[in-house]
Formats: sequence, structure tokens, C-alpha cells
Amino acid sequence: MTPADLAERIAQVALEKKARDILILDLHELTSATDRFVVMTADSDTQVKAVADHIVEKLKADGMRAWHVEGLEGRRWVLLDYVDVVVHVFYSETRNFYSLETLWGDAPAIRVQDDLREIA
Repeated sequence: MTPADLAERIAQVALEKKARDILILDLHELTSATDRFVVMTADSDTQVKAVADHIVEKLKADGMRAWHVEGLEGRRWVLLDYVDVVVHVFYSETRNFYSLETLWGDAPAIRVQDDLREIA
């Protein structure tokens, strides 16, 4: 599965748990650290954990395991590292504070909403 396909799969899985404002950032020309970020918002700390857990479970069923998981205890920002794709599940206030979209503002972006994709 390509990094682009994996990012799309993650976005679709996150929608199943009602994650919102999902953005896929294409970083492959900007950094060697990863190819894609998938950034999303959850409206409560419980939903942050539910979305992250759901992504981990669904991808594990697909034969993919996260290389690193961070932030499940705090439930404000969970990072799921799949090497070529890094997932950021944010509590809404935390996402606004860190504003990864601004930090990586040069990256081409795709917004994903209920099977609708648009270039951001």
C-alpha cells in the first residue's frame, strides 16, 4: 500500500468514529521524516481515544501495525506512527494551539469529509 493509499485508508477509518476536519498533508518533498501526515479533530478526550484505538484496530486487521503510539494516556493529542504516514488525532483546542497545518503550510493538502475530497 502506498503512503497516499494508507493516508486515505486512515482518513476513511477515522470518519467511522466521527473524526472531523481531516486533512492529509503531503510532506514527501519537504522532509525525509515521513511522506504524509493525517491530521484530524475529535470533540472530547473520550473521542480522541476512540478514534485512535479504532485506527489501530482496523489497520492491524489489514496487517499493519503502528511503529509507535504516543499520547493515549493524555487524550489531547495522540500520535500514531506508521513510518510513511503519521497520524495526529487532536482534541479541538489542542489542534488549534499547535496548528500543524500552519507549520507545514507549504505542503499540498487534501481535506477529507464523508467520502468527499478537496484540495485544501
